Amino acid sequence: MTSTDDRSTTDRLRPVMRQMWASVADRWAAHADEVDTMRAAVTVALLERTSPGPGDRVLELAGGPGGVGLAAAERVGPGGEVVITDVAAEMTAVAAARAAARGLAHVVTRERDLEEIAEPDDAFDVVLCREGLMFAADPARAAAEIRRVLRSGGRLAVAVWGSRGANPWLGLLFDAVTAQTGQPVPPPGVPGPFGLGDGERLAALLRGAGLEEVRVEELAVPTRAESFEHWWSRTTALAGPLAGMIAAMPEAPREALRERLRADVEPYRVTDGYELPGLTLLASARRPGAA
Repeated sequence: MTSTDDRSTTDRLRPVMRQMWASVADRWAAHADEVDTMRAAVTVALLERTSPGPGDRVLELAGGPGGVGLAAAERVGPGGEVVITDVAAEMTAVAAARAAARGLAHVVTRERDLEEIAEPDDAFDVVLCREGLMFAADPARAAAEIRRVLRSGGRLAVAVWGSRGANPWLGLLFDAVTAQTGQPVPPPGVPGPFGLGDGERLAALLRGAGLEEVRVEELAVPTRAESFEHWWSRTTALAGPLAGMIAAMPEAPREALRERLRADVEPYRVTDGYELPGLTLLASARRPGAA
């Protein structure tokens, strides 16, 4: 159970997280198609675990540019509806533009918080979240909200990053920035990408929210780049608050960081570029009751 003090702390964090994602929305827009290609296996797995079909109502949470919701829209067809949400309106604007470009009139976008989903009870057949739940200041509160908006028998699938050590594609950057600045990344108390990297904790979180048939799987998702510069530019653009921090560095420290990382990723060189390991935890569950 969340205490009043804990609730106050998480409530103070929420506008910080909203601003953080708003500040990088333009970078995510520029890389949206590439990200969807990189995460295609994760998206397929999320859809396979939840089986959205014709006429279903689907909610994508922390959707950013909306790649998962757009993929779900193809499955539910015009008789269904997909609601793509994000805490930052700047992100939902990107998703809306992408849906419009594809002629998906049954996709709508809304600004919604994972921990206070402003949707009615029992409203959705499927809830999806690709790499967003770990950024909730209070993930237990978010899980309870997900259960609330699911219909009886409704299905959930979320993907979160595994442990930092299993994800050098991003962990190396965090380590290098910490060494360069002397400041831990992410800062203490701020949710980070590896915060739900323990499968047992993730399963317990969903069960604690009253969901059943909870299953957590590991999915290898290596990150590929044709060159170091490709990896550097893409990773630093998409790395949330680090993007602004790195961009604000004076030239000399920034170049020192770049050269350190050039050496750090060298062990992952392959014939046609670089391949850095990545590990996603894929959790699925359902709300008790008849579908």
